Amino acid sequence: ETKTIGIVLPVSISDAYENSFYLEMMRGITLFCNKKKYATTLITGATNEELLSTIKYMNKENLLDGLILLYSNEWDPIVDYLYQEGIIFVLIGTARKFTSETIYIDNDNITAAREATNYLLELGHKKIGYLGTDSNRVFSSDRKSGYMLALAEKGIAIRPEYCIEMLSIPKGQSKMLQKLLSSDDRPTAVLVGDDILAMVLE
Repeated sequence: ETKTIGIVLPVSISDAYENSFYLEMMRGITLFCNKKKYATTLITGATNEELLSTIKYMNKENLLDGLILLYSNEWDPIVDYLYQEGIIFVLIGTARKFTSETIYIDNDNITAAREATNYLLELGHKKIGYLGTDSNRVFSSDRKSGYMLALAEKGIAIRPEYCIEMLSIPKGQSKMLQKLLSSDDRPTAVLVGDDILAMVLE
């Protein structure tokens, strides 16, 4: 036993470090591990290849007892490798592969987005936009599904031009968002799938 747990951030150049969700997760995990006399190590990478290479090295050198992945993707070579090697891990989010064999912790993102959209509908909005992150992220895909489900249940047509998905947080103004919000037929409300994305609307 190494008494060390690896905390794996999603592939990102900068977004993961700017999102308070990941910071709070890392803090909570580290505080709990401290109580159990375990150390934590942060594993990051700008690409899946870089992230996988680091995890392979740490596994080969027996530097970890297990991993906590702070994300869940529709397709993830990291998860495939962990299964192949029999490495124990916990997933934050909904498992898309090996669902019956994966330990994962998540909330119901479809229901959450559905209820949020219904709230906007109850306020009288009919033209509701959606702003989300990369749909490869399971939580973002589920939140978009909840948004679409709520509109469909009310018989409101889903307008693709009202849905904007950003692979990364823009450093300046988003041209896509600016175009949507300045159009004559712009949405009167927007469902935002992530706290940090809400700042893009300001």
